Formats: sequence, C-alpha cells, structure tokens
Amino acid sequence: MRGLLKKVLGDGNQRQLNRLQKIVDEIEALEPEIEKLSDDELRAKTAVFKQRYQDGEQLDDLMVEAYAVVREGAKRVLGMRPFPVQLTGAIVLHEGNIAEMKTGEGKTLASSMPAYLNALSGKGVHIITVNEYLADRDAKEMGKLFEYLGLTVGLNGNGMSKEEKRAAYYADITYGTNNEFGFDYLRDNMVLYKEQMVQRPLNYAIIDEVDSILIDEARTPLIISGSARKSANLYMQANAFVRTLKNEEDYTYDVKTKGVQLAEEGINKAERFFGIENLYDLNNVTLTHHINQALKAHASMHRDTDYVVEEGEVVIVDQFTGRLMKGRRYSDGLHQAIEAKEGLQIQNESMTLASITFQNLFRMYGKLSGMTGTAKTEEEEFRNIYNMDVIAIPTNQPIVRDDKADLIFKSIEGKFRAAVDDIKERYELGQPVLVGTVAVETSEVISKLLKRVGVKHNVLNAKNHYREAEIIEGAGQKGSVTIATNMAGRGTDIKLGEGVKELGGLAVIGTERHESRRIDNQLRGRSGRQGDPGVTQFYLSMEDELMRRFGSDNMKAMMERLGMDDSQPIESKMVSRAVESAQKRVEGNNFDARKTILSYDDVLRQQREIIYKQRFEVIDSENLREIIEQMILSSVEGLVQSHTQEDLEEDWNLSAIIEYLHANLLEQEDISLEDLKNKDPEEMVDLIMQKIKHRYDKKEEELTSEQMREFEKVILLRSVDTKWMDHIDQMDQLRQGIHLRAYGQNDPLREYQMEGFAMFEQMILAINDEVARYVMKAQIRENLQRQEVAKDAKAVSGDQEKKKTRQPFVKSEDVGRNDPCPCGSGKKYKQCHGA
Repeated sequence: MRGLLKKVLGDGNQRQLNRLQKIVDEIEALEPEIEKLSDDELRAKTAVFKQRYQDGEQLDDLMVEAYAVVREGAKRVLGMRPFPVQLTGAIVLHEGNIAEMKTGEGKTLASSMPAYLNALSGKGVHIITVNEYLADRDAKEMGKLFEYLGLTVGLNGNGMSKEEKRAAYYADITYGTNNEFGFDYLRDNMVLYKEQMVQRPLNYAIIDEVDSILIDEARTPLIISGSARKSANLYMQANAFVRTLKNEEDYTYDVKTKGVQLAEEGINKAERFFGIENLYDLNNVTLTHHINQALKAHASMHRDTDYVVEEGEVVIVDQFTGRLMKGRRYSDGLHQAIEAKEGLQIQNESMTLASITFQNLFRMYGKLSGMTGTAKTEEEEFRNIYNMDVIAIPTNQPIVRDDKADLIFKSIEGKFRAAVDDIKERYELGQPVLVGTVAVETSEVISKLLKRVGVKHNVLNAKNHYREAEIIEGAGQKGSVTIATNMAGRGTDIKLGEGVKELGGLAVIGTERHESRRIDNQLRGRSGRQGDPGVTQFYLSMEDELMRRFGSDNMKAMMERLGMDDSQPIESKMVSRAVESAQKRVEGNNFDARKTILSYDDVLRQQREIIYKQRFEVIDSENLREIIEQMILSSVEGLVQSHTQEDLEEDWNLSAIIEYLHANLLEQEDISLEDLKNKDPEEMVDLIMQKIKHRYDKKEEELTSEQMREFEKVILLRSVDTKWMDHIDQMDQLRQGIHLRAYGQNDPLREYQMEGFAMFEQMILAINDEVARYVMKAQIRENLQRQEVAKDAKAVSGDQEKKKTRQPFVKSEDVGRNDPCPCGSGKKYKQCHGA
C-alpha cells in the first residue's frame, strides 16, 4: 500500500530536491561571471547586496547571487569549492528547514552561505554548536571567509565579560553553544540597567547537530538558581535507612520504567526506624519524599553510568553524548540523595530564579534552521514543535560502507568476547576501529578486555572528554583503536590515514543498541564519509538493557532450548526488526514526554514573556510615573471593591479602607472617613487617586526629577524580581505535585494551566500593591541604587558560573526591619544582617 501511494503521489523529499536543483543550477551558471571579478570587486558585492536589501529587495531575491559570491570567496580564501549538494543544503537552511547531510559532507561550509545571506539584513545571525571547541574552530575557520567578504564575526564563549559578549552579539555572525545563548537570554532579563544587556532581538539561528540540541536536550531546562538552605541531616538519615532495605522484600524496582516503590514491609520498617505511627501522615510528607529520593538514588541511579564522582562532587553523565555535565544538578533533592549515598558533602538545594527550555528559547527566533546527519527519524517532532521540514540531501559520492546485520548473543560475556576477537583481528591487520558504547561503564569493561589481549587503544568517555577532538581526529589512522561513548566526537571528521582505504576503511563496532535509532545511525555515520570504504557491525546480547526492557526472555529461552552456547550468535532479521520496533516505541515515549514538558512550559512561557516585556519597558523608559499610577489605581480599585461588595451602603467597611490608606498610601491628614461617606465606589476611587497624585507631586518637589525617576525604577524592579522569582518557585512546586490530580479524574495539564493563571494574577496584584506602598511611603535616599534580588545566582544547567558570595556592609543608613537587606542577599534585613 505504501509503495503504491509513493508511486501515485511521488516521494516528497525527491520533489523538494528537484525544486532545489533548479536554484542550484542558477547558482552554478553564475560561476564564470563571478570568477572574473577581482578580490576588491568581489568584496564590494557585500555593500551592494546590503543596499539592495535596504532599498526593499527580499533576501530570497538576493540568494542566487549571494551564494555564488560566497562560493567564489570560499575557493579563494579556504581553497574549498562547495559541491552542488552543499548548495542544496544551504538553500534548505535559508528556507528555515533542516538539512540532513551525512557525516563528512561539509555542513560547516554549507552553513556559511545562509549565514552570509541573512547577515546582510544587519539583524544578526547565530550559529549554534554543541560544544565550545566546535564553536571556536568554526568561528576561526569560517571567520576568514566572512571577514574577507566584509562581515564581522563574534565568538560567544563561557566566562566572557559583558562587554566582550555584547561585541560578539553585535557582530554580523555570532558563534557559540546552545547553553551560552540560552543563559545570556535569561541573564539579560535579570539585569538592572539596559546597558548591561548583551543580546539583540533573536533573528535567525543555524543549529549544528540540530537533533542533539532540539530533541536530546529538549527535556532539560536551562535554570539560573540561587540556594535555598535546608538541613542535610534528613538526607543522611534517609540514606542510612534505605541501606537496610532489600530489593523485592522491602521495595520493588521496575526495570522498564526505572520506577522504585516501598513495599508494605518497607513501610513498616520506615515507621519503626523513624519512630512514627504512619509514614503517609500529612506531617511526614517531607520524610516520605526524602526516603523516596534515597531509594531512587540507590536502586536506579548507577555510578559511572548515570553519574561519576569527581573531586568530591557528583557529576551527571549526559545519557546521549556520554559527556560530563559539570554544574548541572538533578532537581527535587535527588542530587543530594546521591551525595548522601556516596558519602560526599551534601550541597544546598537550589531555588529557581529564571528558567527556559531549549524548545521555547529557539521558537523565539524569527527564523530557525538546522543541520545534522540524522534527523529523518524525528521528522514529525521537528514539524509539529518547530515547524521545520527535514530534507535529506544526497551525498556527494555514493555510500559504499558495508552495514552488516546485527549479531545477537545469549549473554553479555559472549557478546563482549566476540567483539574483542573482532577488534583484535582488525587491529592486527592495521585497520582502524571505532568502538561505540552506550555507557562509561561499558567503555571501561571493553578497555580492560582489550588490554588483556594486548590491543593498544584510546578511551574517550566522560572522564577524559577534554582530549576529545585530538582522539577523534586520530581515530582513522592505521592501527588505531578508539573506544567512545556513542555520540562523542560529533562534528569532528574522522579522516582516513595513509593505506587505510586498502584495508577496508574505518570499522565501527557497536557494543549495544541505543534506545534511539538516530544515535545508532550517528555511530554508523562516523565511517564511510565522502565515498570512503568502511564497515559497521553491532554486537547485541539478550541481557542488554534495551532487550530486557522489551521482552527478550522468550528469545533467550528459545536459544537455550536450541542448545545455543555463547559462541554462536544469531543473525536474524526477525530479532533485528524486534530491536527496531523496541527503539521506535522508546522514541515515541520520549517524544510524548517532550511534548508534555513543552505543554507545561508553555504556561510559564506566556507568563515569562509578559514579565520580561514589562521588565524591559521599566529599564528602557525615561519616566515611569504613568505606569506606576496605573498600578496604584489597580491596587486602589481592588481595595475599594473588596470592602464595598455588600448591597447595603451601611454594610460597607469604609474604616478598613481608611486604615489601609493611612498605613500604606497616604498620610493621616490627607484623607478621613468623612471624605468617603455618601460616595459610590467609583467616586471613592477618583477621590483617593486625586489625593495620591497630590502626595506624589509633593514627593517630586522634594527631589530632582532624575532622582525621582531612578527611585521609581528601583522600587519597580525590586518588586517585579522578588515576586517573579517566588512565583517561578511556586510554579515549580505546583508542577511537581500536579500529576496527583489525575487520581481525582482531573486533567493535570488543565489544572496546572488554571492554577498557574490564578497564581500569576495574584502575583500581578501583589506587585501592584507593593509598588504602590513603597512609592507612596518609602523615604527617598539620595544614594539610590538598583539591587539584584539574588546575589548568589548561578547557571546550573550549563557550565557553572562562579558562585557570588554576600558582601559585608557597614550599616550607614536607616534600614527598616522588613526592607530588603542592603547586602543584596534578597532576604529581609531582620532575617539577614539585622538578625
């Protein structure tokens, strides 16, 4: 049926390629004309294109000529002429789609053309890579071409000063990592002065290894956090208790879902251990949470697979890349539970100050495009979430790599023995071998086995990723054997050494199937680049995690019945199909999980956009009086409405209104109870606002206009930041418990949306009340300074920033006990230096 439909409708990808080929032919046809230009004439084209754009031409109109100019520039500066397939990929990128280009097909050069074209608008182009090494390498290499053509290039690196970052962002083309662009966006929305912002509006991004960034990392939000101090004792007590428990007897562990739960006997033991009557009493919620996290830390979190211990710290291992994610921490107390398990110092839990998912960050760009060697398997997700089509670009040379059928063994030992024999045989011939593993642990097991049989090799895993580029670049040399966690070395070409082609090219040995087909394809794609020979072979066993999760017990029993031992693999298409079907199921589950996360984050996204827009208006405005008067009006309307709801006028609580006004907005002499009598609510509001404006005018007279405007900004920024950060934390807590609503037959997402909206409205009212109170009642000092609400903010999902400490201060002014402490801790004075 599928084949018939293809015949009737044609292949969508092929139709696109046919359309793109016509544009490629136009670019190719311009070569003789562009070749005749001198260097100066070629460079002058950039100014001509910019002027034509300013005069109203679209970038689409300029594309053919601009691409021809970049191609000629690449020939002269880099000594590389883009192939027609690279031009095809370049057009796909400009159109805001994903170019699936195989390893070694020259994605970096292909991206130079749309980057140049879109930079002509003057709005900036971001080229985003998965690590700093690639960003630095590409910025230097392609930077020569862009600078030759008259454009500026910036590199946005971790640890740069604000001035350096601003210069990088204001360049025509900016290179950097996804984490750095994301954190800069969040930091920009926490600054106190407009001049401290580093980014321009997000215009156009080209994402290298787009599947890694938009799919694999989509479930991990970027978070800037401050510490929330909690006792470490409970973590240690819960850990000591969990150590006494036995699997199956005291708790159950589900391998498929990685879920772990106390059994009846475990609950009884907990009650005896902690001396309580009922573990699930409301008073014991915190204790139960700590026990569950300790249980999870022991049963489902494995050292050297999920995390490593380095320099006394628990460092998470990225399950997709095998890289260490320094500075990133598990949330909800799980990280502290692992620290207790490993006997390390327990760090403080953190409070979220700002967060965003990569999904929502990149959907903010005016135009988004990406390139990778493997995206077709996730095409539906790219189309649904990012509105990008995936176009598979043909290779410049036909692929001659030999992808052998999987070999499946009964046990892990048998699989490893066979894989090591294969590696040794190829090593003795001099054929380079790249061994792909799913976990750090596996890479170390294989390494030991290879040492035992005398095979020299390099290990590239999360423990020595700093040598990544150097190891990967040497992986194609004669006699080299490299063990790497699955996606290590993405973006770095493995070039074959002398005489390697004659030996069959690079051999890729997979020691396990990953739960995503895409990552297996990436491993395969390391071999057979640009028409080179190569061979790939996966070794599986019935005891592999993927096989265990998806019912290999029957297959294992069958192998035993047939009397098959560990030296006999089976090559069965049925088993290979079963593996692929298991992978598809996991991919489907992961897609659903990412969609759910996005649905929840969309609630916060709408709120975040409102707050960040409002915050920018505050920083950018010359005069906030009008905005503040609106906030005071809103506060006054709420006050009057809440005390005049009864039908009979004599039941209205006018004295409560007066009390509130005297305490928060006006002086005793400004307004009295008599003033409000015999007035309807609207008249009361008008009268109160007249009095407030009069009092506001008096304040203005006491100060210079400049001081008053700065005072307004100080009050507004402090109120918005404090309330917003508390709100994010509350939303986080709501999110973590909302799934329990499903037991009451309620849709958790809908409940989250409704409660989140109600909480946001309450926050806005609280901001209005606080701003009104501070503006009208606070004593204005001459040494006004805007203050950061959170001094110890740190980016916890990317490279860790140095933690800022509280500064000592000398109390030289009157500080109210409920005012924020001048040290900048974000706490009230009475809870900090006034304690």
